[in-house]
Amino acid sequence: MTNPPLTLYLAAPRGFCAGVDRAIKIVEMAIEKWGAPVYVRHEIVHNKFVVDGLKAKGAVFVEELEDCPDDRPVIFSAHGVPKAVPAEAEKRKMVYVDATCPLVSKVHIEAQRHADSGLQMIMIGHKGHPETIGTMGQLPEGQVLLVETVEDVAQVVVRDPDRLAYVTQTTLSVDDTRDIVAALQARFPLIVGPHKEDICYATTNRQEAVKEVAPKVDALLVVGAPNSSNSRRLVEVAAKAGCAYAQLVQRADHIDWRALEGITSVGITAGASAPELLVNEVIDAFRARYDVTVEMVETAVENVEFKVPRVLRVPA
Repeated sequence: MTNPPLTLYLAAPRGFCAGVDRAIKIVEMAIEKWGAPVYVRHEIVHNKFVVDGLKAKGAVFVEELEDCPDDRPVIFSAHGVPKAVPAEAEKRKMVYVDATCPLVSKVHIEAQRHADSGLQMIMIGHKGHPETIGTMGQLPEGQVLLVETVEDVAQVVVRDPDRLAYVTQTTLSVDDTRDIVAALQARFPLIVGPHKEDICYATTNRQEAVKEVAPKVDALLVVGAPNSSNSRRLVEVAAKAGCAYAQLVQRADHIDWRALEGITSVGITAGASAPELLVNEVIDAFRARYDVTVEMVETAVENVEFKVPRVLRVPA
């Protein structure tokens, strides 16, 4: 019996961004330089496959600095950390490497600059996400107000409506954030925004590619982890762009084949912390069941690269 025909539309760009690539390299180079174990505070990036691979090489993942011994190097995740964390590491005379994505660091610097100018900060982000915790933790507790939705904007209580600035999490939905910013500007006309949009290039590019693919397909799969903000946003973007079935899958064996019965076209993308290896695994799973034709849908070309910290580029 011949397999039914199926067209796979591969979104590009997809998968690893420069910040994720750099963070993984930092852990690998730290293990190479100082030997195992090297401690990592929080998942270096939100992907179990990546984390498990680094564990096998000698990385130990912990949630808090207090779980690390003083005499082993510790790495801070790509999502960024509150200022109190490196301060505590210095107090304990620990060797530490900050793998915060440079685009997240840019948001941290903005928040501090606005606060130094006497502006109260509003952050658009998801409560409890490590990046939000890290950015809000750049300023003293209670100094940054969090809004997650347009509805939150109506409720937020500010010190002085004429002395405000906002920053955003880098992995949000571009469209949803635009609506929240518009609500902030309508309520607080003098609010100051970032010089350049905080949502990072990789988040924006992956969402644009999904918008291009979504109307062409019966279903769209996003390869990524359930705790990955940018991956979950891609599912939402696909649904909003008209895709009838959009699903997040961690690995090929998580695909719900019954939900895909009768389809003739599927879009595939991957969140910024998902390796291409897992995308290929999903493509192979389709090839085993269908007569597959692959089409690439490319909406941007990325050539961004971030250097690893100097401490890892000099010999031990």
